[in-house]
Amino acid sequence: MASPAVIVDASFLIALWRKQDSHHAWALQLAKRLPPPWITCEAALSEADHLLAPDGCATLRLACYRGALRVCGFDGDAFLPVLDLLDKYADVPMSIADAGLVRLTETLPNPLLLTTDADFRFYRRLGRKVVPVRMP
Repeated sequence: MASPAVIVDASFLIALWRKQDSHHAWALQLAKRLPPPWITCEAALSEADHLLAPDGCATLRLACYRGALRVCGFDGDAFLPVLDLLDKYADVPMSIADAGLVRLTETLPNPLLLTTDADFRFYRRLGRKVVPVRMP
């Protein structure tokens, strides 16, 4: 089987870069087993950047510059499936970052999402398929 396309949520990035986070050891262990490059969406990167400010932002941005963190955006018609997911999960509610990450699991081959967000247990991809996720 091909290596997974490792998709990372803001919660994983925060746990990895913030040593005092309760999930830091878990994130560090996964980072060693599933090394970069990782993929995320713009909204998740924005969340991580905001929540890591001011200390962790430089490291996060450096990961982007070095290609360890690849950022995917959705523009034009490519954003419509993200909006559809937001409508589908309006009662949760689903964030744009979560919808973007679920959409990435729909478009990338052999996806695996790293997150601490339990909402991903309820989200479905490609209709009714479970989101392939690793969480603490």
